[in-house]
Amino acid sequence: MGAAGDDLLPALGAGRWQLGGERPVARMGFGAMRLTGPGSFGEPADRAEARGLLTRALDLGVTLVDTADCYGPGISEAIIGEVLATRSSTADVVIATKGGYIRNGPGLGVANGTPAHIRAMCNESLGRLGLDEIVLYQLHAVDPAVPIEETLGAFVELREAGKVRHIGLSNVTLAQLRAAQAITPIASVQNRYNLQDRRSDTIVDVCAAEGIAFLPWGPLALDADAPVAAVVRDVAGECGATTMQVVLAWALARSPAMVTIPGTRNVDHVEINVRAAELVLGAERFDRIERASRAEFVARNEARPASEIVY
Repeated sequence: MGAAGDDLLPALGAGRWQLGGERPVARMGFGAMRLTGPGSFGEPADRAEARGLLTRALDLGVTLVDTADCYGPGISEAIIGEVLATRSSTADVVIATKGGYIRNGPGLGVANGTPAHIRAMCNESLGRLGLDEIVLYQLHAVDPAVPIEETLGAFVELREAGKVRHIGLSNVTLAQLRAAQAITPIASVQNRYNLQDRRSDTIVDVCAAEGIAFLPWGPLALDADAPVAAVVRDVAGECGATTMQVVLAWALARSPAMVTIPGTRNVDHVEINVRAAELVLGAERFDRIERASRAEFVARNEARPASEIVY
C-alpha cells in the first residue's frame, strides 16, 4: 500500500478523508463485524475465509477497517491482527476499534463505560491487533449509568499515554456529541444511517461543517418493497450497477464527511462494495434518490415525536 499507482485502487475512487485533520483514509472502508459468527458472537464459519475477506479489501485499497472489542468478543480484532501480521506494510491502514460495550450473546450486549473497563479493553485490543497505538478509538455507546465525563476521561488518559491517537463516538445524539466535545476533540461519529433511517441527518451535516468523519453503520439496509428501493433499482439499471453499489454511492455523495464501512461475509461482495467508490451518480440521479429517501423517512416517522426521529 502507498506504492506508485495506488490512486488506481477502487477504494480510492471517492477520494480520501483526513481523519482528525491529519490522517488520510479512503472514504470506502470495511466493517469487520461480520468476521465473526452470527450476531457478532463466536467464531466465523471459516476463519481462513474471514482473513481472505479482509485481505481482499486491503488489496483493493481500503485503508480504514472498523471493528470493536465486543465483536466475537475479541475475534474480529484477532483476525485483523492475524492479517496485519502477514502484510509487508500496514503504514496506510487505520484500524478503528471501539470500547465500552460488552457482548454477552448473539445480538445481545450492554454498555459499560466505567474507566476501568475502558482502560482494560483498550489494552486487550492493542494486544489482539498487534499494535502499539490505536489510531481511532471510539466509545461504542454512552453508558447511562456512568457520567460521560468519566468515560471520556479514560479515553483522554489513553491518548496521553500514547495508546490512542484520535477519539470517536458511536450511537450518540447531537447533545451527547456536544457534551463530548466540551471534554476532548472528537474525530468521528458512527451512527446508524441509511436511505430509510435518517435520524442522524443533522449530525451528518454538523460533521461535515466541523471536520468530523461520519461512519454510517447499517449503510446497506434497505427493504426490497420500500418505495425508495424502486428508485434505487431504476438508477442501478441506468448505471449498470448493483443496487448496493447505488446505495453506497448515494451515501458517499450525501456528504464529504461520509466514510462508508460496509461489511459482508462474501468475498465477491467485498469487491462489489468497494467498487461503489468509483460510481458517480450525477446530480439528477442523486436528487431523485434523495427525494424518495427523505419522503419515505417522513412517512415512516410522521406519527413519532421529534425526539425519536432526529438525533
